[in-house]
Amino acid sequence: MSLKIATWNINSVRLRIDHVTRLLNEHAPDVLCLQETKCPDDLFPEKAIKAAGYEHIVKSGQKGYHGVDIVARVPLDMASVKRFCGKEDCRHIQATAKGVEVHNFYVPAGGDEPDPKINDKFAHKLQFLEEMADWFKKAKQKTTTKRVVVGDLNVAPLEHDVWSHKQLLKVVSHTPQEVELFEKVLAAHKWIDVPRLFTPEEEKLFSWWSYRSKDWQASNRGRRLDHIWASPAMDGMAKSVTTFTDARSWEKPSDHAPVIAEFRL
Repeated sequence: MSLKIATWNINSVRLRIDHVTRLLNEHAPDVLCLQETKCPDDLFPEKAIKAAGYEHIVKSGQKGYHGVDIVARVPLDMASVKRFCGKEDCRHIQATAKGVEVHNFYVPAGGDEPDPKINDKFAHKLQFLEEMADWFKKAKQKTTTKRVVVGDLNVAPLEHDVWSHKQLLKVVSHTPQEVELFEKVLAAHKWIDVPRLFTPEEEKLFSWWSYRSKDWQASNRGRRLDHIWASPAMDGMAKSVTTFTDARSWEKPSDHAPVIAEFRL
């Protein structure tokens, strides 16, 4: 039995619903986790999603900001959300598909200034990562429960997860403070960094390119902000990972490319 999971920061699901259905039709993931949907639950474009064969939908959305949703062509069970940092800002949702507990996250971006004393957004991001680490550290059945974390985690942790390690050390998403916390979250559950199983750490790997670049492919100043992790119980089950960079060139694209992993359960 296989499970194919896709993650995509869509940057408005209603604006880019044609992109979503195109991905579903062309790549047929069992589960698609969307972030930054910017859509309250009652306005989510269910009709188009279901017409593509994805009858199972769980939502945690809000107007204009954030939002995480899971759509699937297989049944979703035990859906729930967790609130972080005392905020009702729709940054986590989870559901179980084919016996795998799937967590969909949208970690705060953190603003522009990497100083929590003067930037509340950066302080929020650091607190969010701390709470993620604490939560996963307390999780039960770490070695036996199949779990996957996906989403826009807004940290590019490794040297070759960014276009220039030296130039981005003081830029939010790649600062030592964020990277240290990111590694703490990974260690809390002994998560497996699935994309890096297939692309060595010494090779560049990106999933996001800024809108500011007129020619994102030519400049290729990307960052790996979108992640897929697997729990120790899924060690050896990952069979492939693909970042579909073509989607970054579609008309009016998201600045993120979808990432898809396939597991043999």
